[in-house]
Amino acid sequence: MREIHTDEITAAVARLCVEANTRLPGDLRSALERAEGTEASPVGRGILGDIVENFRFAGEKGLPICQDTGMAVIFAELGQDLHIVGGSLEEAVNAGVARGYTEGHLRCSVVADPLRRENTGDNAPAILHLRLVPGEALKLTVAPKGFGSENMTALRMFKPSAGREDILRFLVDTVDAAGSNPCPPIIVGVGLGGTAEKAAELAKRALLLPVDAAVGDPFYAGMEREALERINTLGIGPQGLGGSTTALAVHILSYPTHIAGLPCAVSLGCHVTRHAEAVL
Repeated sequence: MREIHTDEITAAVARLCVEANTRLPGDLRSALERAEGTEASPVGRGILGDIVENFRFAGEKGLPICQDTGMAVIFAELGQDLHIVGGSLEEAVNAGVARGYTEGHLRCSVVADPLRRENTGDNAPAILHLRLVPGEALKLTVAPKGFGSENMTALRMFKPSAGREDILRFLVDTVDAAGSNPCPPIIVGVGLGGTAEKAAELAKRALLLPVDAAVGDPFYAGMEREALERINTLGIGPQGLGGSTTALAVHILSYPTHIAGLPCAVSLGCHVTRHAEAVL
């Protein structure tokens, strides 16, 4: 049985909060650079050029890529043979978010109550998703989520008679209705199956997949390709000003569900779909 102290967890979360907000994952950087070269609209190409210049400058200077440094969403995979000492995992994670955002001079956007709206002052608490896995390690993924894109999340409880075309239409209509709000070009995460909350979590997890990744199931891989093609014919384009690059990727994660239902959630990630991870 291996032990890990909460101080180590707090320090890692703090570091990842800053890293995620100042450096885009390599696959997303490459996708945006490629899109600049293939975008059909001159205005769209210019915007993509600005986006590329911005994330390069942010990485070089250690500055936030976007002024909205998001609400911290933490995915933790805890090895069942790892024992945490010094306090609770949740407290350690929230302490790390508070340290990372205050010491890293990141914008604090979390309010303590959804109606009374008083800012917590340190961007804590985080949204923590915990999964127990084999082993004695702790994998942490910090994914700050801005609310221009988060506000465009959609959930629909389809009847079990719904088919492939119904789901595709829902995905495309969700992106169409979102328009410029999620700051395209976007990543489209889709959760299909489970229950309402499981579908929503799957959709958020789907945003963490590499841009060029495809699910192993050819059926869903084909749906991803078709959804991406349809979305990019909408003409929304970079930052909503027109063009052929509205989305960079569509990722679908599925899960078994009840015979009487078919939940589908869509989570949109902006062109700054940030995340950073570490294994402790």
